[in-house]
Amino acid sequence: MKLLRERQETHIRCTMPGTENPFPGSPDRFAEDAAARAVNATLPDLEIGLNNIRNILNTLKSQPGVYRMIDAEERVLYVGKAKSLKARVASYTQVARLPQRLQRMVAQTRSMTIVVTRSEAEALLLEAQLIKRFRPPYNILLRDDKSFPFIALDADHRFPRLSKHRGARKPKTLYYGPFASAGAVNTTLNALQKLFLLRSCTDSYMINRSRPCLLHQIRRCSAPCTGVIDEAGYAELVTDAMAFLSGQSRQVQKKLGQKMSEAAASQDYELAGLFRDRMKALAAVQGAQAVNAQTGAVDADVIAMATGGGAACIQIFFIRNGQNWGHHAVFPSQISGTSDDEILKAFLGQFYADIVPARLLLLDRIPGEAGLIAEALTTRAGHKVELRVPQRGHMKRLVEQASRNARDAVDRRLAESASQNRNLLALAGFFSLPAQPQRIEIYDNSHVMGTNALGAMVVAGPDGFRKSHYRKFNMKSAGNDRPGITPGDDFGMMRAMLTRRFSRLQAEDGDGKSPGWPDLLLIDGGKGQVSAAAAVLAELGVEDVPIIGISKGPDRNAGRETFHTPDGRELTLPANDPLLFFLQRLRDEAHRFAIGAHRQKRAKAMTFSTLDEVPGIGPKRKKALLMHFGAARAVKGAAVDDLLKAPGISRATAEALYSHFHPKA
Repeated sequence: MKLLRERQETHIRCTMPGTENPFPGSPDRFAEDAAARAVNATLPDLEIGLNNIRNILNTLKSQPGVYRMIDAEERVLYVGKAKSLKARVASYTQVARLPQRLQRMVAQTRSMTIVVTRSEAEALLLEAQLIKRFRPPYNILLRDDKSFPFIALDADHRFPRLSKHRGARKPKTLYYGPFASAGAVNTTLNALQKLFLLRSCTDSYMINRSRPCLLHQIRRCSAPCTGVIDEAGYAELVTDAMAFLSGQSRQVQKKLGQKMSEAAASQDYELAGLFRDRMKALAAVQGAQAVNAQTGAVDADVIAMATGGGAACIQIFFIRNGQNWGHHAVFPSQISGTSDDEILKAFLGQFYADIVPARLLLLDRIPGEAGLIAEALTTRAGHKVELRVPQRGHMKRLVEQASRNARDAVDRRLAESASQNRNLLALAGFFSLPAQPQRIEIYDNSHVMGTNALGAMVVAGPDGFRKSHYRKFNMKSAGNDRPGITPGDDFGMMRAMLTRRFSRLQAEDGDGKSPGWPDLLLIDGGKGQVSAAAAVLAELGVEDVPIIGISKGPDRNAGRETFHTPDGRELTLPANDPLLFFLQRLRDEAHRFAIGAHRQKRAKAMTFSTLDEVPGIGPKRKKALLMHFGAARAVKGAAVDDLLKAPGISRATAEALYSHFHPKA
């Protein structure tokens, strides 16, 4: 959803000499570095921040709106909303009443951006959107902001297709969801194939079929591609599928039972068996609904929160049309020093910034400003949204189950965190590191006989893998007219990857004090890879980053790994040592990421055409040329007059094409 139109925005700069920075960095990187900088805030800094806020306060009125606290480098520290901007901003000048976290924020504040809105509800919506955009270090953040999948039914097609969908919605397409995960969608689609026999293939695949595919043979598709079923019969299947997805599974079950009885009465036992199998599939789907909402046609999101040990989990169940479409756990970050009520309010604002809320939100507690939140979500959804804490019956049992899941998730997270810390301490001791590493970078590369070469970096720390920090490094092969990597040169790939990585780190933060700097490099490889990595760091003047190589033992047998250090030492661990399992998991994650990225690159290369390099030739013209000439090679050898015969190709385009493939000396 686009940001709400800002009625009035005022950016007020109150800088002190020497604080200007014309090159602000990215919000994502800043969100992680600010905490380290904030620790160094001094009393003079606090006085500077207070003076800046007091100067801004003189310009404010008692209007609803959103404010952004900004530091000397033009980076957003905090986003907040207020019913009265003047009163809210004034509260930051009462230093004695502020917690230490907010005192650090005030000390870093050098300016503010003020946005006046029509109402407090509009301010709440805008606040959530800006938090997701800037990810400020003093706001509570949701770590997992991925989009949720839906089931799509393209109703405008003669033979509609059921498919999984993410992203922007298309017109004349019906959407059912959201589902909590891709796995939940795939399970449901698999069951719907058995139950309603609707096609799952693409339009191009369907058009080019001359006989039914395997899915028809195993009774997963009614084969409309070859006329096995007519349009009217397929439309009936679509109607049944829509009824089922709309919560009318009992009616569908009754209809199938009647048809099975009719087929058996007419001694058409094969058809009766088909209806029997579809009824079994329907029963399986109904049985798979671990939570039967029993809310009829009412949609509901069931939300419960649990906290403990510095961790918080919010569990949400998606109930649509009386069916459970999965549950999802959200672990907010940057919650230190915040109350449970603040966490829940932040969740409701940010989670529903991109997701349409259900008409009923069943909660384990009523958050502060519940009326305002309901008003904002109603505006966001386009229908009335009610927040309710059920007191009895099946709805209360739903919330209790969500609460149990939330508590269990927090316990697992704390146990995993404790185990991770033990492993990091053991790692520091085994490799004689000066301290427990907070950021480990693991490097690997992937190619097939030198083609589509790609390097990969994954990052791990006390909280596990940090997937938002993963990076891919495309490797260009050396050619006659350009430098690059010799195909198959693993050492050269490692040198190129680390040179790019640490050159950029030095450019962004030359002093090496940023949390973005690694405490340990783990290289998937042996002595040669470690020597190449050590040579790069020495050349760049990086001296305080330890390097460890991990290579598989004889016959590449997992469990017999050898660890290599730059000074030539080789270390091993017992086959059942927990630290060995931990290091294997780090190495395997880098390998998985590298292989996956390489496969994507290789798949993209397989569909690449020389026409893709021609300026002004988009997908439509490319398709027209290939359909007319049959191959890109024929297009390359065609004269201007021949190119003009292709549909949609003007003389200017034809001449540009010819000039691209036949450059003048």
